[in-house]
Amino acid sequence: MHASGGTPGRGVVRGSSVLAVAVALVGSVLGATGPAFAQRDPAPRSAAVGATLPFTSAEAESAPTTGQKIGPDYAQGTLASEASGRQAVRLNAGQSVEFTLTSAANAVNVAYNVPDGQTGSLAVHVNGTKLAAPLALTSRYSYVDTPWIAGAKTHHFFDNARLLLGRNLQAGDTVKLEAASSQVTVDVADFEQVGAPATAPSGAISVVDKGADPTGAQDSTQSFRDAIAAAKSSGGTVWIPPGEFKLGSELSGVENVTIQGAGGWHSVVRSSRFINQTNSAGKVRLKDFAVIGEVTERVDSNPDNFVNGSLGPGSSVSGMWIQHLKVGLWLTGNNDDLVVENNRILDTTADGLNLNGTAKGVTVRNNFLRNQGDDSLAMWSLNTTNSDDTFEHNTISQPNLANGIAIYGGRDITVKDNLVQDTNALGSGIAISNQKFLDPFLPLAGTITVSGNTLVRTGAMNPNWSHPMGALRVDAYDSAIEANVRITNTTIRDSPYSAYEFVSGGGTGKAVKNLTVDGSTVDRTGTVVVQAETPGAVTMANVTATGVGAAGIYNCPYPAGSGTFTLTDGGGNSGWDSTWGDCSTWPQPGGGNPDPDPHRNLAKGRTTTATGSTDVYTPGKAVDGDGSTYWESANNAFPQAITVDLGSAQAVRRVVLKLPPVAAWEARTQTLSLQGSTDGSTFGTLAASKDYRFDPATGNTVTVGLPASTAATRYLRVHVTANTGWPAAQLSELEAYLN
Repeated sequence: MHASGGTPGRGVVRGSSVLAVAVALVGSVLGATGPAFAQRDPAPRSAAVGATLPFTSAEAESAPTTGQKIGPDYAQGTLASEASGRQAVRLNAGQSVEFTLTSAANAVNVAYNVPDGQTGSLAVHVNGTKLAAPLALTSRYSYVDTPWIAGAKTHHFFDNARLLLGRNLQAGDTVKLEAASSQVTVDVADFEQVGAPATAPSGAISVVDKGADPTGAQDSTQSFRDAIAAAKSSGGTVWIPPGEFKLGSELSGVENVTIQGAGGWHSVVRSSRFINQTNSAGKVRLKDFAVIGEVTERVDSNPDNFVNGSLGPGSSVSGMWIQHLKVGLWLTGNNDDLVVENNRILDTTADGLNLNGTAKGVTVRNNFLRNQGDDSLAMWSLNTTNSDDTFEHNTISQPNLANGIAIYGGRDITVKDNLVQDTNALGSGIAISNQKFLDPFLPLAGTITVSGNTLVRTGAMNPNWSHPMGALRVDAYDSAIEANVRITNTTIRDSPYSAYEFVSGGGTGKAVKNLTVDGSTVDRTGTVVVQAETPGAVTMANVTATGVGAAGIYNCPYPAGSGTFTLTDGGGNSGWDSTWGDCSTWPQPGGGNPDPDPHRNLAKGRTTTATGSTDVYTPGKAVDGDGSTYWESANNAFPQAITVDLGSAQAVRRVVLKLPPVAAWEARTQTLSLQGSTDGSTFGTLAASKDYRFDPATGNTVTVGLPASTAATRYLRVHVTANTGWPAAQLSELEAYLN
């Protein structure tokens, strides 16, 4: 859900969620940076954590490639920061990435990016043989802007495209993806063994028999309506056979009926609004087909959702492929005892699913969600409370604006055994919150159970106030936490900032109370294990931490004088007993030992100065992570120098200098030295002056190694005295590494 109001200042967190603004709350949705860790294997999980999925995902950065690996990156608004694992592979025309299968497959779904406004394609080679049909790609569904959400930048860079390979492959076979005429960034490939199309159940009413066009050339809306009307009188089944069916209008009056297809790869409905209704008598079953929309931007007054409103009590949604819509399921009205399971929800411009009040006994389980433009899974208790609802065994990857899972109010809610990965910008992996957005709002009540969840690379730097958000956040945004919040058996890995955050995000010092954390493994966190910023109390037991970046605890309630936060040691804790001592500053990632990522570029995004620059070619362009931008000093004024503040003294062992690797940049030699300082005023020589050749044939890149005996330095300077290609110093990237 989107960012809401609050008082600027330290301790203020902008929530993220989705608001309904239509009077009837149907048909209208207002939705609703940190260190780059080295790539690691995906989070280990058994069937007990996350969804059991019908496909196997392969990360492009872990596969052989002739392209360029990008990332890792945690800075909002970059391609790598929205990628799975915070890394991907950029392919120029003719470059490729090759995957070796680990299990049988006959289909692939690829998460990719092409530059804004462009289309492209990937040639698919199976065991060295090029398939006749390429994988068509587009930027049509990417590059979403939400200027009404505070802190949002252009986001939603990736998209998903799928292809049946037309043959059965086995473990050990190879699939190579090769960029055709335009640049393509490949993030992850899902390989799947797709079964044959299912057959119609006995007695089912086929939409084709009612006149639907399975080629997708003609609008089939009326045929679907006629089939539903015929089937629901007897509680029968509407059959969607293999094919593509275009629906130009939404369906309503859907109740006491099953709508079933031959499988999500076979029966495809092309519609940006499938079901839109304020109420239903229930017993609706939607299963085993795809609904793929044409939503290219987020218009919050439009009900551009798979389901908008109510399916009624006792309904279910299963085996669905839902893609290119605003929201997968935006649920208002009576949806008691709804079960949503075994679905894929991809590339939505807002939420994946939101229980928007009046939801009791709903179970959402074993779903896969990727690339949401808001909360992937949310409950929001507006008008009436959600109660006794459960999110369990779901796998969530890459929500690019808000949280993986967000609980905004509600009574006796359970969030258990979910896997959440790679949140970005305005979100945590899991948020338990009293942010109301609108009234009447029903705050958290009863017992909120958060158990057995795994959070990987979750949490972000809130862009509104440069305020970090934890992997798991408990937020008394608009009112104190009075419910009993029980957080147990949590695994948090590679959090770019904190593991647990206890906060009143509105900046008014509401208390977080009645909170216990029992049983948690924290493996590498950029700043602290506990980030406490508001009055309240927590008891923490059996929490073990390794690789803490700055200190164990940040305990600084805001606003000043609002009260204290009491952390009670329940026993069994280890690895996080130190406390950050300066409440006037935020701890910076990686300030402690061990470093959260010994392989990161220490210079990226750091403060940079120069003796001079020309036009727009300012010194910050040399540390922005974009090889196409560059710093250029004043002309005909050697010597020139550029200096980057690494933030703290670092034992730099390798400096990489780059120029843009494009044909227009001819080879040149720059004469330069490296200098270092701990105080920014007195510099010593790290590498003596010599000529360095920048050649497009080798990527216009120069690497300068520094011996192990080199003293640690905070301020790293490149001192340039000559350039054969231009009468000025030039650098597109200045990178510094520990190894």
